Amino acid sequence: MAVPDDKQAFVARFGGVFEHSPWVAERVWQKGPFASTEVLHREMMHAVRNARPAEILALIRAHPELAGREAEAGGLTADSSGEQGRLGFTSLGREEFVKMQELNRAYRDKFGFPCIVALRLHATRASVMAEMERRLGNNDETELRNALEQIGHITRGRLDRLSGEK
Repeated sequence: MAVPDDKQAFVARFGGVFEHSPWVAERVWQKGPFASTEVLHREMMHAVRNARPAEILALIRAHPELAGREAEAGGLTADSSGEQGRLGFTSLGREEFVKMQELNRAYRDKFGFPCIVALRLHATRASVMAEMERRLGNNDETELRNALEQIGHITRGRLDRLSGEK
C-alpha cells in the first residue's frame, strides 16, 4: 500500500480515519511502510487497544450519535455524513427521529458514550435500531468491547475507500 513518506502527509491522509482522533495515525506512522491496507488497519487498531483508557474513551466519545445533534447541526465529518446518509439517518421522518433520540439518550445515559454501529454492516435503518435496542441490555464492559469492534469495522471501510479497495 502506498503511503506518504513523511509524518505530516501521512497524518493528513489517514488522521481522519478514526473520528476526530489523528493520534492513531501519528502513533503508527513510524511502523510503515505497510504491505497492505489490512496491515495498516491492524497496526492502527493495535495502537487503539494499547492506548490509555482515557484515550480510548475519548475516541469512542468522539463518534457522533446516529441522527444526533451533530447531524442536526450539520456538524458531521464527511465520512460520518456519508455513512449515516446511506441509510437515511440524516433525513429521518419525525417518528423515526424521535425513536432515534430516545435510543441515543437511553444508551448514552447507561454507558456514557454514543452507541457506535458500523452502518456498512447493515442494509436498513430498522436493523440498526434493533441492534441499538439489543445492546441496551449489555453491561459496560461488553459495550466498551462492542464500541471498539464497531470502530474497527468503520475504520476498515474508511481505509478501504482511501486506498481505492472498495
